[in-house]
Amino acid sequence: MLVMLVAALLLNATIAAEPDPALVEKGQQVLAGANPKCTFCHQIAGKGNPRSKLDGVGARLSAEDIKAWIRTPKEIAEKTGSKAQPAMPPYVKEKLSDEDLEALTAYLRSLK
Repeated sequence: MLVMLVAALLLNATIAAEPDPALVEKGQQVLAGANPKCTFCHQIAGKGNPRSKLDGVGARLSAEDIKAWIRTPKEIAEKTGSKAQPAMPPYVKEKLSDEDLEALTAYLRSLK
């Protein structure tokens, strides 16, 4: 009985960790419409600048880290020792709503 309970809890945790497909799709649209264009510096699935590939970013970074790279890139670059140039511009709430940030994060987290 205990084994079945643990298995059910693990299954629920796995399902909860999967992002909502509609949110992921919206995140793709947010990325495509970002200004400045993310693909000037980043590449996903062979499209964009190969200097900074985002393929697999969902396996490397937590949602909180992804949000930090988007909202406060200077601070997290200093924290991580990143010397990437040009520096990523911050996407403040006036440029990217919290709702769009959540969608973009879901999309990037889906890139495993």
